[in-house]
Amino acid sequence: MLSRVFGFGRRPFESLSEQEILALAISSEEDDGRIYRAYADGLADRFPHSAKVFEEMAEEEDGHRDSLIELHRERFGERIPLIRREHVKGYYERKPDWLVRPLGIEHVRQQAESMERRAYLFYVEAAKRTSDASTRKLLDNLAVAEQGHETLAQRLEQKHVPGAAKAEEAAAEQRQFILTYVQPGLAGLMDGSVSTLAPIFAAAFATHDTFQTFLVGLAASIGAGISMGFTEVASDDGKLSGRGSPVKRGITTGVMTALGGLGHALPYLIPYFWTATILAIVVVFFELWAIAFVQNRYMQTPFWRATFQVVLGGALVFAAGVLIGNA
Repeated sequence: MLSRVFGFGRRPFESLSEQEILALAISSEEDDGRIYRAYADGLADRFPHSAKVFEEMAEEEDGHRDSLIELHRERFGERIPLIRREHVKGYYERKPDWLVRPLGIEHVRQQAESMERRAYLFYVEAAKRTSDASTRKLLDNLAVAEQGHETLAQRLEQKHVPGAAKAEEAAAEQRQFILTYVQPGLAGLMDGSVSTLAPIFAAAFATHDTFQTFLVGLAASIGAGISMGFTEVASDDGKLSGRGSPVKRGITTGVMTALGGLGHALPYLIPYFWTATILAIVVVFFELWAIAFVQNRYMQTPFWRATFQVVLGGALVFAAGVLIGNA
């Protein structure tokens, strides 16, 4: 680990021979081809049009690799030195595809653009640091090839992903984002913000003890977060509903539930009862407004209808808490 962070055991780029630079280029092109195929496999089910783009980009990388191998064979023979990115100090790295899953279409496009841009910049900078004319020419040719990849990607996208298909894929990704994150998060925020109103304000008006009220709110919020998170995970594995990873949905639901309750529990850390209570009520107002906003923004619920539903429900629970607390 330390060797990767600090570069121990890595060779400076300046120490590489022309044969080793060529071998490094061959291994890099081979790795990029594998990454593009992994992207294509990850996108094939939900974004088949874009998957074809990365399949062809992988084939293009294979062509560059074959050309580089042929050049190496002509100049240095059959034996290609084993040298990879991780062996060279300062060389750009690639993230394996399992580190960037799930493969959102825009994220993958950005990753591909970053790959080509960093490869181009590296070859350009490497060419500036060498005094050997043939090595500089080789690096310049590699830079031109990498720069051409970006144009290739644009051409392939126009070929395989026309306007209608691109809009369809964007809509599918937005829908998946809503099902996996927005919907569970909204359910958690609503449950945490509304369901904890009664116990927190009941404790506040029953005891007039701010710290005890905070403890009740803390327990209610964390308990509700754990309960909602496990319920979300256990209720749907996402395979039939298409709602995505149950773990991600569960974490999202649990965290938002806990935050929804903690929002109006934290003011009771203030030792003055009415100051803490008024601040808690203000926080509740913003929580309910945030819920209405998310419903309007992502669930296409008319804003005033969302506001009425949330405020009515919150007011009823709040009133129940105050009445019970004053009983």
